[in-house]
Amino acid sequence: MSRDPRAFLQTPRRDPPTRPPQERARDWGEVEQPLPTSELIAQARRCMGCGVPFCHQGCPLGNEIPAWNELVGSAADPTHEAARWQRAAERLHATNNFPEITGKICPAPCERACVLDLSEQAVTIRGIESAIASRAFAEGWVTPKPAARATGKRVAVIGSGPAGLAAAQQLVRVGHAVTVFDKAPRAGGLLRYGIPDFKLDRKRLDLRLQQLRAEGVEFALGQAVGTDVTPAQLRSDFDAILLAIGAEKPRPLGVPGDDLPGVVAAMDYLCDANRVVAGEQDAPRIDAAGRHVVILGGGDTGADCLGTALRQGAASVHHFHYKPAPAGTREETPWPWAPMTLHSTSHDEGGERGWSLLARQVLGEGRAELLRCERVDWERADGQSGEGGRMRMRPRGEFEEFAADLVLVATGFVGVRGASWLDALGVERDAGGRVRTAGRYATTADGVWVAGDARRGASLVVHAIAEGRGAARAIDVALMGQSALPDVAGDDSFGALPG
Repeated sequence: MSRDPRAFLQTPRRDPPTRPPQERARDWGEVEQPLPTSELIAQARRCMGCGVPFCHQGCPLGNEIPAWNELVGSAADPTHEAARWQRAAERLHATNNFPEITGKICPAPCERACVLDLSEQAVTIRGIESAIASRAFAEGWVTPKPAARATGKRVAVIGSGPAGLAAAQQLVRVGHAVTVFDKAPRAGGLLRYGIPDFKLDRKRLDLRLQQLRAEGVEFALGQAVGTDVTPAQLRSDFDAILLAIGAEKPRPLGVPGDDLPGVVAAMDYLCDANRVVAGEQDAPRIDAAGRHVVILGGGDTGADCLGTALRQGAASVHHFHYKPAPAGTREETPWPWAPMTLHSTSHDEGGERGWSLLARQVLGEGRAELLRCERVDWERADGQSGEGGRMRMRPRGEFEEFAADLVLVATGFVGVRGASWLDALGVERDAGGRVRTAGRYATTADGVWVAGDARRGASLVVHAIAEGRGAARAIDVALMGQSALPDVAGDDSFGALPG
């Protein structure tokens, strides 16, 4: 197909549709639905095929977005439709081990880096990615790719989240024997236990795990390092060890009363709810049913808590953030950095949002009952307005109290959860609680590498996949002297604003 240079002017952006809020809030089925194939083709044609595709840099994986947009956009011809979709799937999988997952849950920094996002609406990159991945599975194009020969080297991967799984797949495909250890009874890490089913149907994860097992990845589940398997055993049985253990230590609320029953780390709450949905336990240990829920923290984790609490039957839900409501436009965020936005599908379902509210105290007799907050204002620290300058918080001295017998703290993470077995391996941690590196992915301990949130701090799934791919190459080079695996930076060059 010759690219239509006017398509982005003639065709408006269309996002994947969502199920009606009144319907979906009563179940755990996926909220987002696929676009019709004809609409996907039209959306792919909006891609301008930029000479400098900034979407590549916006994506931590360096996905070849214009290439698969071109293929999908040319798939209207029935003679070549299947072949072009299949080729698009091949190009997508060349840089991303799990596009069926990122196509559902990634916040799509690639779209914010799309040149169209400067003045128009960005290409619907994530929706097209999801459609390609779904069709690849449906058509049987996702098949095991076992190594042609074995290297005789053994690698232990600790943690079965996105970083660990991506690294395991890369390493097993070049012939290393890979065993993935995880303390949980099922593989997936926070892909399984931390993300609600209404955002990611676990069938997608299970299909990919079938592929990994068929390629030769072994899983040692329900095996906690330090108790079920010792650091000495890892050293004895494996030639290399990769730490992909995440950054699970929650940031404390740090106000009087935050130790009262009813004040719960958001991820503990989500994991508990997801185990019930998966049938791993009969009833939630942390139940929002009939409770007045307050969620602190304005990110995706907080929004996931909101959707979960509504589905559990909370009496009320408030979602508070101490910062002001973002404009959600380019006014204060220069392209190609991603602007803060207001939208989350969970907020369409109910609950109330509050901005510029700072938690000051949790009150209650024996358990949480009320949350006391202070109103704050935000101003430029240097007196500037518009772009540039840092924001400074100024308390107003005005307080409000909210009914809160369940306070969910979604204020982020501060590094890996205390694991004394890291000391036994000789692995050091930095002041931020992350595993310290002596190189790109190498830790301070010989023969031990680190990838994902444990290295960089809590971040996006797409970053974790990139980290796993990058660490796999580093391990392969160390074991074999060279590697055919692609080099992946694992860093998002648009991850933070300058200054």
